[in-house]
Amino acid sequence: MSLENAKGMLIRATQGKYAIGAFNITDFTQLEGIVEAAVNKKSPLIIQTSVEPSKFYGRKMMAAAVRAIAESVPIPICLHLDHCTDVEYCKQCADAGYTNIMIDASKFPFEENVRQSKEVADYCHRVGDISVEAELGTVSGVEDQIKVVEDEARLANPNQSVEFVERTGIDLFAPAIGTAHGVYKTKDPKVDFERLGKIAQLINGKGVRVPLVVHGGTGLPPHTVAKLIEVGGSKFNVSTELKYTLIDTTFNYITEHREEYNPGKINVAVKNAIRAAVEKWIDLLGSAGKA
Repeated sequence: MSLENAKGMLIRATQGKYAIGAFNITDFTQLEGIVEAAVNKKSPLIIQTSVEPSKFYGRKMMAAAVRAIAESVPIPICLHLDHCTDVEYCKQCADAGYTNIMIDASKFPFEENVRQSKEVADYCHRVGDISVEAELGTVSGVEDQIKVVEDEARLANPNQSVEFVERTGIDLFAPAIGTAHGVYKTKDPKVDFERLGKIAQLINGKGVRVPLVVHGGTGLPPHTVAKLIEVGGSKFNVSTELKYTLIDTTFNYITEHREEYNPGKINVAVKNAIRAAVEKWIDLLGSAGKA
């Protein structure tokens, strides 16, 4: 199949009460493992790159590599640029072949966030079949998660969320609801389910228009994931877990095979570990068999 944008697959997920994993890659070994997992599970898939690996490999090379893989497998795949704060780089990645772009202007006041998000959305819709994601509120790092979730002013306001979506024309919306980037330091992170549910009702209650995104998937317990899907979340971002898997697997393999100098075997070990982690997430999100 060819690369596609995220909106269509996420509308179907929202309607079907399941979610799709959006998995960050930092190299092509991770990419292979993630795709193998999705093919094995017959699941739609979103591949994400943050700005740093996109620039390291080159946005055109990254897009070409993912497109080549997508054309060789029987599942829908989207290539997403994650948390880009640079409007011009968002446009450059859209031109290079990314099929979903996230402009993250959430650190700015509301009006500036609207302005930048609309600029990227207008550009992407004009140049191709490219969906756009934007964020409102503060999605913290783990150190600050409790402070954020207890400060209502830093979470997405439901009524303002509707205004944001309507004025920007974005395709996917990531409201801050208390989830955090990194590995949570508690087994049961504080998440505002009611807030996400209200936003979902206001935006998608009369039919799914703009699917909702949950950032900070790593470390969320299964019951939290299930509840977030139930109230309207359809895209779950998973990044930190895959970075840990890559580094820990590499370290363990080298430690156990210190006299061996065969990078290919390290790659196989990493790919297999990544595949297992992603298959677990696909089962958790309920997207198996939905491709």
